[in-house]
Amino acid sequence: MAGTRRRVAYRRRNQNRFSMFLVSLVVVMIIVVVAVKSVELHQKIGSKNQEAQQLDDQIEAENARAQEIEEFGKEVQTKGYIESIAREKLGLIYEGEIMFKEEK
Repeated sequence: MAGTRRRVAYRRRNQNRFSMFLVSLVVVMIIVVVAVKSVELHQKIGSKNQEAQQLDDQIEAENARAQEIEEFGKEVQTKGYIESIAREKLGLIYEGEIMFKEEK
């Protein structure tokens, strides 16, 4: 009987050690998976930050372009601009003015 008790105690001890090994292995695997996912997420965060910066730059460029278009729209409506376009493109002159053309 003493021998059977020892065998049972030995089996229990080995089973307990094996169970602890399995639990430790699972914990280590979880830690490895979490570490790998963490690195992937940090890389994604970096790429998304770069993308956000590029989009901010594009927004600034488009705002500047919109401002230029607005200023050009105001300039087009001035009498001086209309007069200069009429002279250059259409060849119009005021009454009593003399127009000189270059010979080619």
